[in-house]
Amino acid sequence: MVDSDSSGGGGAQLRDIPVDWEALEDAFENNAPEVHSYLHLATGEVLRVVDGIADPEMHSRIASDTTYLRIEPVSSREQYRWMERFIPMVDEGELRDQLSAAIDGKGAFRRFKDVLMAYGTERERWFAFRSERLRVFMEAWLSAHGLAPVARPAWPADAPKEPVISQDALSARRKSSAEALRKQLRELADTLGARDLEKVTAFAEFVKARRAARGFAHRPDGSGSGGDDPASVEGPVAEPVTPRVADEAAAAIDEEATPSSRKRPAAR
Repeated sequence: MVDSDSSGGGGAQLRDIPVDWEALEDAFENNAPEVHSYLHLATGEVLRVVDGIADPEMHSRIASDTTYLRIEPVSSREQYRWMERFIPMVDEGELRDQLSAAIDGKGAFRRFKDVLMAYGTERERWFAFRSERLRVFMEAWLSAHGLAPVARPAWPADAPKEPVISQDALSARRKSSAEALRKQLRELADTLGARDLEKVTAFAEFVKARRAARGFAHRPDGSGSGGDDPASVEGPVAEPVTPRVADEAAAAIDEEATPSSRKRPAAR
């Protein structure tokens, strides 16, 4: 494994890599201590190893594999600075004051998100702003390690073609699948206690927020962040975050002491 602290830049020729932007963004923003992410230098795919779930020997196998580069996620301290930088960009004075108060002390990330829930437009602006910051970090990190992102390869021309399905049949299949999943979710919900239901609800909000963020940040009219549109890059999607991992990731960020544990004056 190549450690992310060893720089591959220094004017050397960059190595092309078909980056899976969506999976890489997930890896950079998830700084839960039990989650470890690695970039495969040949395929551009992101491997995620979760302590307590993955094979205990997996870390040692990856450590001996030079085709993997460890990804160091953006620290909660840096992500906290993003909130600080965003607040002065808010036009409404009352909302600025609420956000300034929200990021004071532990639990700042959750309170910041809760305040924005009632302000749809500013909430979308925040998601776009945060996505853009992540993109800057990812591009700088790739460059520092001598990697040049390129479009992921399309399926080869001679690959077996899937049977053609009509739009009506496809819509019916998706609807049937969605209804089956909703039924399964309802059945599971009936077996859970209040505490577990809170975690499931929090994860559902997390998924909904991420979907809204990506849809806003990468609109075709260019209103989102610059660069290649991750949604247009072909290739497999990274392993989804489980509810337990997402909940623990949020808790790890929220419970870490933020740089503003002291009382902050309201922004003007």
